[in-house]
Amino acid sequence: MRQKGQVKFNPRERSAFHATLRARVDQYFKENDLSRHANNTLIIKAIVLISMYVLPFVAMLIWPPAAGVAFLLWFIMGLGLAGIGMSVMHDANHGAFSKDQQVNWWLGHTLNLCGGSTHNWKLQHNILHHTYTNITHIDEDIEDRLVMKFSPHTERRWFHRFQWIYATFFYGLLSLYWVVAKDLVQFAQFTRNGVDPGNPSEQRMTLLRILAVKVIYFAVVIGLPLALGLPWLQVLLGFLLMHFTAGIILTVVFQLAHTVEGTTHPLPNSAGEIENDWAIHQVETTVNFCPNDRFLNWYVGGLNYQIEHHLFPRIAHVHYPALSPIVKRTAEEFGITYRVNHTLWSALRSHYGTLVKLGLPKANEAIV
Repeated sequence: MRQKGQVKFNPRERSAFHATLRARVDQYFKENDLSRHANNTLIIKAIVLISMYVLPFVAMLIWPPAAGVAFLLWFIMGLGLAGIGMSVMHDANHGAFSKDQQVNWWLGHTLNLCGGSTHNWKLQHNILHHTYTNITHIDEDIEDRLVMKFSPHTERRWFHRFQWIYATFFYGLLSLYWVVAKDLVQFAQFTRNGVDPGNPSEQRMTLLRILAVKVIYFAVVIGLPLALGLPWLQVLLGFLLMHFTAGIILTVVFQLAHTVEGTTHPLPNSAGEIENDWAIHQVETTVNFCPNDRFLNWYVGGLNYQIEHHLFPRIAHVHYPALSPIVKRTAEEFGITYRVNHTLWSALRSHYGTLVKLGLPKANEAIV
């Protein structure tokens, strides 16, 4: 199993695609006198989504509701939690929300409000996923999980034939797994394989911070309602509902961009090289979806414009709809396929169809 740094991009032929595209995007911002960072729309969105997560919880503490209302409030919190993950902390941790890195630091740590580790997320997402997209055993985001298989190059088990049936349920567990165990599992993994560049002293401090975030998170989100007299079963079920809601949204949105028909899963050659240009690799391993859906464009933080995001992660997502025609035109000029699923139904059908193919006995032949 190869690790970060053991795989290099070494194209057989050099391409001017990325340089041409960068120049055109730079020209777009210059001609329109625009900042690459947040505009008023994104600032208002951040306020709305953080409020969707925080205010229902405060309301429950001040005015303890009946069970039905309580579950509705926990559900809204789940929508807010997912929204923070997609539209607030995501841009901030890429350094895209603001040109002021202090603002990015604070908004990036809204992930801690949701019980996650900003440190681990940056290692997994910014480094492993964005550099080695869809490369098996390096891109953590397509790593097989428990009973789920996301790569054609990993071992197929008999139950993977049915994963398209049970996938949505397990997607709902992602957020809960994240706050309970994933950060600790990743900490051990990243320190062992060198993804975490810190020395032993720094890594110990990182572990202490991760543990402190977990303790504070559970003390506030579960301990505080119980201390104020809210029914324990209501709190527990509401907490699970919140994370199940967020887990389904976050996982499905991600999978619609990378685990769909048409994306590639390249393997390095014997020298540890991907024989492709990095930027072309990003386009070939990614698919956009629902570009004309105004609500999704607002809510999912540009993750439906994943091609643009992978090529320009340090540009705030509110600019991606305007950049998309530039990227598409440039890709076509260089003979690169720019893939889009235009409706949510077609994107979902493509994803679950891919899960079916991955579960077949000859998955490696069914998917390139």
